Amino acid sequence: MLVATWNVNSIRSRIDHVKEWIVTNKVDILCLQETKTEDKFFPIEIFSNLGYEVLISGQKSYNGVAIISRFPINNIKIGFDEVITEYKDLSILSEQKRIISAEINGIRIINVYVPNGSSINSDKFIYKEKWIKCLQAYLRKINSSNTPICLLGDFNIAPEDRDIHTPSKYVETIMASSTERKLLKDALGGELEDVFRIFEPGEKHWSWWDYRHSAWERDKGWRIDHIYTTEDILSCANSCWIDKEPRSREKPSDHAPVVVDISWPPSEDENEFFF
Repeated sequence: MLVATWNVNSIRSRIDHVKEWIVTNKVDILCLQETKTEDKFFPIEIFSNLGYEVLISGQKSYNGVAIISRFPINNIKIGFDEVITEYKDLSILSEQKRIISAEINGIRIINVYVPNGSSINSDKFIYKEKWIKCLQAYLRKINSSNTPICLLGDFNIAPEDRDIHTPSKYVETIMASSTERKLLKDALGGELEDVFRIFEPGEKHWSWWDYRHSAWERDKGWRIDHIYTTEDILSCANSCWIDKEPRSREKPSDHAPVVVDISWPPSEDENEFFF
């Protein structure tokens, strides 16, 4: 089963790219971020005609997340407030359409678009801090059900220096600060593993290249799009990779898809091993 995440930077602008890519690669579950459209304008029919179910949570011009799945989509949770009912600033943190989840083929798929934060010491950075802390509470609540979890999306954080093209230039800057890295680590709680790093421990693996400064042409990128899973899924993972090809197209998203291949559901022998 192929599960992927992709910040498409406007689904209506990139619909031909997404349609071609999902068909060519035979992706089973695709999580999209920054769809930038209201639900009524999302191109659901295009995916339905390809045999996919679609789950969306969008807003005009900004943010927006969606899940495209070959499998039935069940037990849907849109926003923080459908999982955690009491949390400081919950209403404010739920206004932006940044998180959506559902149970698909026995896995709780959680698709997130973490705020960028703009700059250290800005109001937007404070919002980012609060949002990730709320995500931590959300994950604790979700994980209490013991359902296998796959958390994926655009996290707007490079977890380590090796996830940045020139880390010395970005010490304690947005997306690379020790504060953000700790917040992410705390949210994962030691129960969710970065699948990509299991298979690709080396440097120079990027998922995002700024449109400015010829970043793509100079291969000056960041790895800020991630897939995290619980151990039961991780043990079934065969590979994980970043597909750079869509970034090379005309008028592309500034992000590339990240894909994990898992043998799922596990065999009976594997189930006996884990339970």
